Amino acid sequence: MSQTTPVPEVQYTDIRDRLRQFVAERDWAQFHTPKNLASALTVEAAELLEIFQWLPTGKADELDEQAKTAIRHEMADVLNYLVMLADALHVDLFAASMEKIVLNAIKYPVEQVKGDARKYTAYDNDPKIDAP
Repeated sequence: MSQTTPVPEVQYTDIRDRLRQFVAERDWAQFHTPKNLASALTVEAAELLEIFQWLPTGKADELDEQAKTAIRHEMADVLNYLVMLADALHVDLFAASMEKIVLNAIKYPVEQVKGDARKYTAYDNDPKIDAP
């Protein structure tokens, strides 16, 4: 997906701090409860999905430039709400992501699942992990 203007490398904290400033300037923190942020995140994810809804396969070559721009903007909305939710709940997104990758590697061992998209519970010897 191409961008129209080059963007300098941005750190997670830069995004978080810009979002904090944006919210503070508008006095919106009062509305940013974890429930509201999670709800907004879900709505934005649905808006992202909507762009693909009636495409024959949903592959990238079916997207025109207008769709690619809309996807980029919806992805940014999803990221922004996720960052704000993590901030509100004091979650280290990078640590949580690394933890989940390790858990998924246990649930989906390469030798058992390579080339197979079923959920881990569909395998005979599925590991018992208390993770959604």
